[in-house]
Amino acid sequence: MTNPGVAVDIWSDVMCPWCAIGYTQFAKAVDQLQGELDVAVRWMPFELNPDLPPEGKDQSKHLAEVYGRTADQVAAMRAQLHAAADRAGFPMAWQGQGEEPAAMMWNTFDAHKLLRWALAESGPEAQTRLEVALFKAHFQQHRNVSDRTVLLDIAEAEGFDRTRAAEALDDEALAAATRIEEERGRRAGISSVPSFVVNGQYLIQGAREPADYANMLRQVAGLIQNA
Repeated sequence: MTNPGVAVDIWSDVMCPWCAIGYTQFAKAVDQLQGELDVAVRWMPFELNPDLPPEGKDQSKHLAEVYGRTADQVAAMRAQLHAAADRAGFPMAWQGQGEEPAAMMWNTFDAHKLLRWALAESGPEAQTRLEVALFKAHFQQHRNVSDRTVLLDIAEAEGFDRTRAAEALDDEALAAATRIEEERGRRAGISSVPSFVVNGQYLIQGAREPADYANMLRQVAGLIQNA
């Protein structure tokens, strides 16, 4: 007898810290469900800041402007976030070499294009490896995930063909398809991330504990089986 299966579309942005935390917790839930439930994951595009300029923006300044906080308040927010990330198992402390560069916000459209290509090119597991690598590059290494060379370096390190990845970044049809997916998410009511859409109709929002994700996935699987 085969395990029941569910398909989960994760609407996320590479720059979203709660997406990185939420997926880390979600992955623990999927591990807990092994032998009980088969979970297939796809990553879907959502840009938190689609109008960011090519040169990016200082993260502290951006947060102060968006939330109306002082520098000390932003520092406290970041400390709380890092503590939550540590508890989840996705540390966001600087892990690079040399002096730590300023944390920045970047335009992530090309990253989303590359993720969509990765799914078509190599399937959902490879796409997830690339997504996690992009999370690590942004949060742990402060790399510019809007930079073409950085994106190609990351893709190559994750086993993708560099030349084909470069062709994907230049593909206008892929750009149009990514925009269509972003619009589809907006029309479906996706206004915050992470958002986990199970079997195209059941929504789980936000970063949760592994047990919460596991129980919700079990409930959805039960609804599907009893339908």
